[in-house]
Amino acid sequence: MDNIKMLKKSFVAIPILVIAFLALFFHLDIHIIDALSLKGVPEYDIHIPILRIIFEPILGLLLYLNRAIYPLQELPITLLWILVFYICLSLIKIFKVAAAPNRRQTALRFLGNLPLLIGICFSVFIVILFIRLPNNTIVNNTSDEILVTSHAHTEFSHDGLISQEKMWAWHKRNGFDAFFITDHANHKKTLDFSTQQRNNQFPIDPLIMVGQEHSGSNHMSLLGLNGAFETKDKPDSLIVNLVHKHGGAVIINHWFDGKGNDMEFYKDLGADGFEIENVGKELYYDRTIFNDLKRFCEDNKLLMIGGLDFHGYGRACGIWNAFQIPNWHQMDPDKKEKSILEIIRSRNQNRVKVLMYQDRPFYSGQNLLFQPFVTLVNYFRTLNFWQILSWAIWLVLFQLLWNYRRENFIPMHKRMALVGMLSSLFLIVLGLYYMVRGNAVKGYSKVFAEYSSLLLTIGSIFMVYSLVTIYFRFFKKMKKIN
Repeated sequence: MDNIKMLKKSFVAIPILVIAFLALFFHLDIHIIDALSLKGVPEYDIHIPILRIIFEPILGLLLYLNRAIYPLQELPITLLWILVFYICLSLIKIFKVAAAPNRRQTALRFLGNLPLLIGICFSVFIVILFIRLPNNTIVNNTSDEILVTSHAHTEFSHDGLISQEKMWAWHKRNGFDAFFITDHANHKKTLDFSTQQRNNQFPIDPLIMVGQEHSGSNHMSLLGLNGAFETKDKPDSLIVNLVHKHGGAVIINHWFDGKGNDMEFYKDLGADGFEIENVGKELYYDRTIFNDLKRFCEDNKLLMIGGLDFHGYGRACGIWNAFQIPNWHQMDPDKKEKSILEIIRSRNQNRVKVLMYQDRPFYSGQNLLFQPFVTLVNYFRTLNFWQILSWAIWLVLFQLLWNYRRENFIPMHKRMALVGMLSSLFLIVLGLYYMVRGNAVKGYSKVFAEYSSLLLTIGSIFMVYSLVTIYFRFFKKMKKIN
């Protein structure tokens, strides 16, 4: 009997051993690969932030889910499995209760917890996609390559949720030396921001360059704009000619989504290249289309580039373009921009690598129902010694809290109500923040209003339910006692 009690009190030993076993004997390296050859690029390493290691069981899992190949499908499925497990465990607990009145009370608590758990899961979903967590970053060990992105959107784009200043800080943190801001149908705001940087109003690294995403027959990044012309109501052919005339370059964005014309159309148009991957879309689209596009670009000497397509939400940074530019740090800003545009315009693939972050084996999106379990195993396989140690410490701490929960902590059903209230408060605060930012950039971003309305509505309903639950679970009984 004593052995059984000891086993119950040391239930974290098995998870720690399983995690260590998977990480040590079936280790899966996180590394940077060349998107065109799928081979590792040893000149680049991965840096894991200290904050993430300290809170690995929370931040690590959230970030690994964030980098899922099909996040919009996999995240809801993962949260659905959490609900399924909760329902199964609750039903077992209900049927274990012998006395009918107690069984009824347990069943009512279970039913009352379901909306709370759904609301908490929704809040976690929002955190994963909309909150910028301390993700792993790239380490550039080369002496003559710099990291660039050609596709990013601020709040001055109809679908952007990030300010120009935060966009700059985000690129700096993720290892970029330079980046183009390509807001939809607008580059004057970016031109103002870039001018401020070159007037030394804030640091020059990473370098901001002016671009714009034009939505013609296909979305295309117009790079190196100087404010000398407008694109509104102009045909694609004229726009490409004007960009080239002013020393800029044109990249066809996420052509593989099938919404534009055929590849030959854009070759004849004079485009300088195609996005071969795009983090904002599918990380791994149909590989037959990938190979056809790759072959077409190689045969026609068109540049292949990686599109980060960052909007202030979505996946953590997972793609970089490594441009071979010796003596970059000795150049002035204009020379730096000119050297990048010259490589794109010359379509010299030998001087451009498309780098991708890889932390899991490829899998298709045809049947994702059980993918959360595979993802969990693969996550544990990626851990290093310090991350395993973090898991062990937190699990031991959890065990200590669990062993003394009855004497020192409020019951689980009350904790659920409090967590529900905090989750609803998070949704409301984020909704209010988006509403304020939306008013500040009125006429530009449309998603601020959409997301603030959604978050405030769901958060308010969830808050009312949480407060009612708190009342019944904390205060109703007290009134009866008195």
